Amino acid sequence: MKLFSFWRSLATYRVRIALNLKGLTPEVIEVNLMQGHQRDPKFREVNPMMALPALVDGDGPAMFESLAIIEYLDETHPNPPLLPRDPKARARVRGLAQIVACDSHPLIVPRVREYLAHEFKVDEAGVAKWAQHWHKAALGGLEEHLSTEKDTGTYCQGEQITIADICLASQVAGANFFKVDLAPFPTVARIAAACAKNDAFARAHPLKQPGAPAAA
Repeated sequence: MKLFSFWRSLATYRVRIALNLKGLTPEVIEVNLMQGHQRDPKFREVNPMMALPALVDGDGPAMFESLAIIEYLDETHPNPPLLPRDPKARARVRGLAQIVACDSHPLIVPRVREYLAHEFKVDEAGVAKWAQHWHKAALGGLEEHLSTEKDTGTYCQGEQITIADICLASQVAGANFFKVDLAPFPTVARIAAACAKNDAFARAHPLKQPGAPAAA
């Protein structure tokens, strides 16, 4: 099993958490997003979208998109399960996860920030403001759900770690990178803190990966 990864990739952070929870240790292949290595022809053969993560497990083409990879890992290594059995609970967990992975994160990835800067001449402060806005939008949506719905427990869905918690952890890490205040989102912050106590989350954190700076 091979994982194409970069320390600052929030989507890859999600996959690393799942791998750790499942007790899997893939070979890690670095694709330095800051140096544009995702655009190298060799990596484009792995993932034509030129994005991380990508996972190769045995023969066949690489898998791509963090949620698809995580659900593959959950189906092939079912313990511990990352989705509840109840259909409504599964839908809720997937919905919470997609607030992060589908509604927010795609708007703040490097290729979007680079396009804002290069094509629209948005300065560094403006790009940061853009990223902060979309982080806050996702955090606000998560907070509203998690603080008002009875299914919320220690984690997003009761007492079971799910893909929703994995995505929430990545959202909070990104918010920290972009200096977003978490005070208005106390339920999100509480769940993130609970997740951070789990070794699988702690070992997967971006700042614990090779090449990461002492602070970011």
